[in-house]
Amino acid sequence: MVRRVSFFLSIIAILLSSSSSSAQQLQRSRSAQSINAIRAVLDAQRDAWNRGDIEGYMEGYERSKDTVFVSGDNVTRGWQTVLERYKRNYDTREKMGVLTFSDLEINLLNETSAVVLGRWMLKRAQDEPHGRFTLIFKRTKKGWKIVHDHTS
Repeated sequence: MVRRVSFFLSIIAILLSSSSSSAQQLQRSRSAQSINAIRAVLDAQRDAWNRGDIEGYMEGYERSKDTVFVSGDNVTRGWQTVLERYKRNYDTREKMGVLTFSDLEINLLNETSAVVLGRWMLKRAQDEPHGRFTLIFKRTKKGWKIVHDHTS
C-alpha cells in the first residue's frame, strides 16, 4: 500500500514538473516571438527610412493622438503631428541620409508592453548625427507599435 501511494505521488510530481516546464517553455517562446516582432518593426522602419519613405517609417508608431515623441526640449504629441514633424525636418533625401540602429536592448515588461533602448545614426554626405533612444512599445490589434519615443 505504501509502495502504491509512493508510486502515485512520484507520478504526480513528474506530471507537475513537466507541466511547469512546458508552461515555462511556452512563455519563453511567446517572449521570443514578441522580441522578434518588435525587432521586425524596427527593421521595417529602418528600411522605409532608407527608401525615403517617411510615411512607411511612421507605420512603426501607433496611429493615436496619445503617441508621444520627445527630442531635446521638445515634446510632440499625436501620430499626425509626429509625421508632420518628420516631414518638415527631413524634407529631402540628403537630410534623411542612411539610418542604422545598433545596441538594441528589448525588454518585455509584460505580454502587451516593452521598452527598447538603442542607438541611432544617420550617415549623410556632410555629417553623421547620432544618439540614443528609448522606445515604449505596446501590443495593439495591428501588432507591436511605438507609443512613446524619447530620442536624443
